[in-house]
Parts: sequence; structure tokens; C-alpha cells
Amino acid sequence: MEKSEDSETPSTRCILRVSAEPGEATETHLVSLRDWLAEEEALRGRVELLVRTPQPGQMGAALDVLAVTLGSGGAGAVLARSLSTWLVQRRADVTVHVSRGDGREVTVEVRRTSDPQAVIGAVGQLLEGGQE
Repeated sequence: MEKSEDSETPSTRCILRVSAEPGEATETHLVSLRDWLAEEEALRGRVELLVRTPQPGQMGAALDVLAVTLGSGGAGAVLARSLSTWLVQRRADVTVHVSRGDGREVTVEVRRTSDPQAVIGAVGQLLEGGQE
């Protein structure tokens, strides 16, 4: 019996945190990003919305981060390209912080950017040198 490529390739988990300008609903952007990434065939089933446990005095749990598990098949490049496209289409100033389990991280601040290559480059550098 042959092993699938995914079972032989170690996976990397990326954590994406989204923040927005004051007055903007950060959770709305986070859900939008989750839905956007889930449409990518290479990322389907690899995107998970993580909920933070409510703190004392809070009404309920808060949407905190997205986790994206990357394996083989160029998923890292797909994540960088798709994240870039999503950011460029935002009509608000949004910041996305992407980190990996090995401590590498990048923060991309988008102020209604029109330069998707800069975003792809920043996220691509984070994923470079590790497993996709």
C-alpha cells in the first residue's frame, strides 16, 4: 500500500491574526478571510477558525485567529497569493499577522494597497525555507 504524499510530508501550521482600524469589526474581517481561503482548492479543509475562551466579564467567546495547515502541493504559495488578493480587495485598513510554529512571523499592514506583489513577497518569505 502506498502512502499519500501528504502523509509523508510534515505539515506546517500557520496562525493568522487579523486586526482592523478602530470602529471596524475585526471578527467580520476574520470570517471573511476564512471564507475566502476555504474557496481555494489547495487550502480546502486546512483552514480553521479558532475561538478564544471568554474572559471574566465578557459576554461570550471571541473569534481570535485562523489556523491554516500547510502540507505538500504548493499550499504555502496558494496561501500567500490568496491572502494578497483578499487584502487588496479590502475597503478598510487591515493588518494581518502570520506566524509559524517555529517562531517565524510576518506582519502585513494594508492601507488600501494596490501592490499585491509586496504582500505575496512578505508572506512568501515567511514560508520560504520551510515546508509548504
